[in-house]
Amino acid sequence: MRHDQLPRVAQGSLLTRKRFQFAGAMIIGALLPWWARGPLLPGELFEAASLNGLAGNVVAIVIAFWMRLSIETYPGIRRSYVIFPSALTGHGLVVVWFVLTRFPYDRVGLAAGFVLHVAWLYLLYVYADRDIRRRIAIVPFGETAGLRQIDTIDWLPLSRPRLHDVRGCNAIVADFAADLPDEWEAFLADAALDGRIVYQVKQLSESLTGRVELEHLSENSFGSLLPARGYFHLKGLIDFLFALFLLPVALPLMAVIALAIRAEGSGPVLFRQKRVGHAGKSVTVYKFRTMQPVEAGDERRAAMTNDGDERITDVGKWLRHLRLDELPQIFNILKWEMSWIGPRPEAEVLSVWYTSEIPFYRYRHVVKPGISGWAQVNQGHVAEVDEVHRKLQYDFYYIKYFSPWLDLLILLRTVKTMLTGFGSR
Repeated sequence: MRHDQLPRVAQGSLLTRKRFQFAGAMIIGALLPWWARGPLLPGELFEAASLNGLAGNVVAIVIAFWMRLSIETYPGIRRSYVIFPSALTGHGLVVVWFVLTRFPYDRVGLAAGFVLHVAWLYLLYVYADRDIRRRIAIVPFGETAGLRQIDTIDWLPLSRPRLHDVRGCNAIVADFAADLPDEWEAFLADAALDGRIVYQVKQLSESLTGRVELEHLSENSFGSLLPARGYFHLKGLIDFLFALFLLPVALPLMAVIALAIRAEGSGPVLFRQKRVGHAGKSVTVYKFRTMQPVEAGDERRAAMTNDGDERITDVGKWLRHLRLDELPQIFNILKWEMSWIGPRPEAEVLSVWYTSEIPFYRYRHVVKPGISGWAQVNQGHVAEVDEVHRKLQYDFYYIKYFSPWLDLLILLRTVKTMLTGFGSR
């Protein structure tokens, strides 16, 4: 798409504005089911159940809207991914609250509110948001050249400091570390006063690529990469409780998988490997065996899996495609050694190699390793040093923006990864 072309729906269209989308959700998902009391739905407008149903739908829409705004700030996310999960979470929490408090509530009204809310958001996505590409103006000084390699944005290089030239742009990006001429500094100040978004190039690049560049890390950058400790401990508890909750469902599935592996041939059902975990500690990670057991003199090569690896069994290909070979790691979570979401733990022999070749590699162990992670949903399985260098950039992004919203985004994209087999080997 050329810079002088506009999408099917203009970026400044009323349909694309958050306030309009939120107001429409309130009218269609909250007020409409309430107004339908009497003529279409059973009940009276001002009885307690109807009013509580109205309030519940309002609260659910607020929660869902807040969740969407929080998640959509991360790269690699399409709004269609989060519409249903965020709406289901908001309305689900409201229903749970009513059930626990035993307040009277309108079940039909809440159900209608959920359906209308989701339908409204998907309708907006199909007719307004789906074809929108953001356009960002670039102040031509400093380290901004690399931005143009990111093809998900329409970039507009500026030739003069005039607000008139950034009409139709969603934002402006500049390198604040560069020595900007006075007229360009004044231009950025005027843009901010005019209510325009002005990004720093480094933060915008991280947001769009999902990676933290390693070559420019300084001591201050390391400080900004420290994960939120409060969420770190809360996440460990959530991981444990969720693993405990899933165990009754996981055990029968694991038994079926174990029988399939045993029926295919000789060899152990489980594959055990020493890997590097949180704080650099050695942990034994469990997986279903997906390869033929072989003797290998080169430990490094034995720990790697290549495309079309001949060692992979028929059952193993299916397990790897669906990521079910990782299922036994639920026991690592119950032992507080791993998390559901986090950087993948590497084999000790590979970790030693990577640490000797890549600066800052060991820093990825500042959080617990996970079954799925930001690098896995963006890049897939890698082994060679040059690929691991890019993977480490994704890991550092995860650590820097460590939050429940990023974990939720990874969870949603993991479901897609399991269905498509992206990145499996």
